[in-house]
Amino acid sequence: MPDDGLTTRARRNTPVLAVHTGAGKGKSTAAFGMALRAWNIGLNVAVFQFVKSAKWKVGEEAVFGRLGSLHDEHGVGGAVEWHKMGAGWSWSRKTGSDADHAAAAADGWTEIKRRLAAQRHDFYVLDEFTYPLKWGWVDLDDVVAALASRPGYQHVVITGRDAPPQLLEAADLVTEMTKVKHPMDVGRKGQKGIEW
Repeated sequence: MPDDGLTTRARRNTPVLAVHTGAGKGKSTAAFGMALRAWNIGLNVAVFQFVKSAKWKVGEEAVFGRLGSLHDEHGVGGAVEWHKMGAGWSWSRKTGSDADHAAAAADGWTEIKRRLAAQRHDFYVLDEFTYPLKWGWVDLDDVVAALASRPGYQHVVITGRDAPPQLLEAADLVTEMTKVKHPMDVGRKGQKGIEW
């Protein structure tokens, strides 16, 4: 134990910045598992997806929508918000220029930064947020500074490949998913219940 004068209670109530990165599958899945635990103990959860199109049917979104309704109707768990911040920017380009997509990502980050300052949620998932950082669409220094100085007790989990070193340095928890084998390597396609 470090000699910093913190009690066990204080150590248990320290907000966590987690980053799930790497080429392997499971980064978002792990983040949503953490969000599920957070919801279960009554934390308010907000998910911001930066790469998935608003048209894509994401299984976790449907489940968290039901959990949000359960909270709203019966007071069980925490409140839930789910936001899709783009039109599908990675492997499935949609209409609009890079400048349009960059502006949408920057606007999305501005909204998240505002919510962090206002302590609007307890648990944030910034899904596939490493991509706008990598592409220079969102200012990395601004992100690291805002996350490092966020007030109160707000957990943040960021997912995506190629997380920048500055973000990894700022994080409390970093997990790198390493691909050993994947069905798509031999031509199999994504499946309901596995990929979405």
